[in-house]
Amino acid sequence: MSSSPSPAAPGAQTPAHQAAPAGVSAPTAPATAPFTALGLLPALAQAALSHGYDQPSPVQALAIPQVLAGRDLRVCAQTGSGKTAAYALPLLQQLLPVLNAPRAARERRATRVLILVPTRELAQQVGEFLYLLARRCADPLRLAVLYGGVSINPQMLALRGGAEVVVATPGRLLDLVDQRALQLDQVAHLVLDEADRLLDLGFADELQRVLALLPQRRQNLLFSATFPAALDALIAGLLHEPIDLALSPTEQAAPDIVQRAIVVDEARRTQLLRHLIETEGWTQVLVFVATRYATEAVALKLQRAGLHAASLHGELSQGKRSEVLQAFKDRSARVLITTDLAARGIDIVRLPVVVNYDLPRAAADYTHRIGRTGRAGASGLAVSLVTAAQESHFRLIEKRQQQRVPREQVDGFEPTEVATPEQATGGIKGARKSKKDKLREAAAQATARPR
Repeated sequence: MSSSPSPAAPGAQTPAHQAAPAGVSAPTAPATAPFTALGLLPALAQAALSHGYDQPSPVQALAIPQVLAGRDLRVCAQTGSGKTAAYALPLLQQLLPVLNAPRAARERRATRVLILVPTRELAQQVGEFLYLLARRCADPLRLAVLYGGVSINPQMLALRGGAEVVVATPGRLLDLVDQRALQLDQVAHLVLDEADRLLDLGFADELQRVLALLPQRRQNLLFSATFPAALDALIAGLLHEPIDLALSPTEQAAPDIVQRAIVVDEARRTQLLRHLIETEGWTQVLVFVATRYATEAVALKLQRAGLHAASLHGELSQGKRSEVLQAFKDRSARVLITTDLAARGIDIVRLPVVVNYDLPRAAADYTHRIGRTGRAGASGLAVSLVTAAQESHFRLIEKRQQQRVPREQVDGFEPTEVATPEQATGGIKGARKSKKDKLREAAAQATARPR
């Protein structure tokens, strides 16, 4: 079969709205049997095989039958474990009765599946993955990938025919609803990918507005590598009789990530970073910093030292963000200095090294950052540059991940700064509720809805 794509949004890696073949007709290879045993139809089992899944990953084996059964799920599994396929494959199968209905019976390509993500880059990645999976199906599936930072007009035009599946960031989704380009009153399946980020305060207002537009009877699927306990009340108000799939380390192959912590004076971190890249022969390095200014400042210093480095942050245009990320993925840029924009969901094939130039503010974000390496069975290295002032915070991260990381010193970069007793003590948050916890609980009560 062939299909004609609709115009793409500027800067997108995949079309903003595109017809893709979807249905059942391809012959099944014997290797697809493990996926068909989960309840997937042969064509979708073959699609999983074509993406390199010879066997279902633990999260896929647990989640796929439950998604097919229509259950609400909260799924907590490590980064790189195949969570996207765990919801994408069964949801495509859930759409087949709609796709196989006579064209006249379809109501303007009503949106049945809504997948919310926190970043534009993740929207592009999930959209591309779904499009490639859907090529295994027989009837045209319309997929819309919607995010801000680009002109809204091409997305509005592309939505004129409707879309069965929408992948979107919350802000742009609401903009298109306000423009009457999209209706959400027939959504049957809602996915929150990187759910803990979407449920946090930064997205709370937008998420509440989106939920108010959806039918009360729907399937809710929450996927993330971390679910802070502070979100439990909010999640309880969103899910209906859910299945909680929190994979323990024994149920999933632990990522092969070597963690290192190098103590260094704050002013010498960039020099040490350059030294490590050159002396240890790192061919591709993702470096996390705290601010937009730091991405540009550190990248400029590395460029002046002869390294091909680029910066990535939220204030770049979407076209530039896509260009920089693609240059790093195809290795024309050796070093990418980024904020936490790139910490969530972004898949960089066989990324060998992640560096925490600045430690993340939230201990849970450490898991997401280092999870950019050691994905899909590959090995990886995660290096944290720990200053005296950050020692206590790194101890908190160690407690949360229940793993001690030995401190190292590098010859020529021995620190002169000494942590005060208070800086070196570390600790965990007390039992008294913080202001953010109280706000989350209030949001949870607002989210609770009758069934």
